[in-house]
Amino acid sequence: MPSDYLYETHFNNQVFEPDALRYKEFELCTFKNCDFTHCDFTGVMFVECTFHDCNFKETKINYVSLRDVSFIQCDFTAVNFAMTDQVIYSFNFTDCLLDYAQFYNLKLKKMQFINCSMVAVDFMNTDLTEALFDNCNLRRAVFVDTNLQKADFYSSHNYTIDPEKNKLKKAIFSSQGLKGLLEKYDLVVK
Repeated sequence: MPSDYLYETHFNNQVFEPDALRYKEFELCTFKNCDFTHCDFTGVMFVECTFHDCNFKETKINYVSLRDVSFIQCDFTAVNFAMTDQVIYSFNFTDCLLDYAQFYNLKLKKMQFINCSMVAVDFMNTDLTEALFDNCNLRRAVFVDTNLQKADFYSSHNYTIDPEKNKLKKAIFSSQGLKGLLEKYDLVVK
């Protein structure tokens, strides 16, 4: 019978079956070139794990705990993070595809998104205080009732953020990115 607790285990080129992860805890594990598209993540906990080149496209990741987890070059197209366990959790994305992902109503303070494609991502009612958006494409991303205080958008592009519908105190933007803050006013900036 498989163990419910896996420590320092390495998974490579594995396609996980629907019930393969349920109610398991993974600590200091690495996952490389793995496919999670059919998995049921009920009661799963990942602690200090790294995922590299993994496929989560359209995966239902409800009731998963992510504590100090790094995702590198992973595909999260159309994944809804809204039902993830929010007790003592943190995770970051580098070089990931997050198009159409949903982060609705989450507390993602100090979250890092580095070199990510984030087309039409939903950040409605999300706390992104001090989040870093480093060189991210945020075309059609939704920011409504979002806390973006001290968030860093300096090197990101294609975002449209309404300063009247979001908290932006001390958020960082480049001068080229200011048009994304003024779009609703239909101004011509030269």
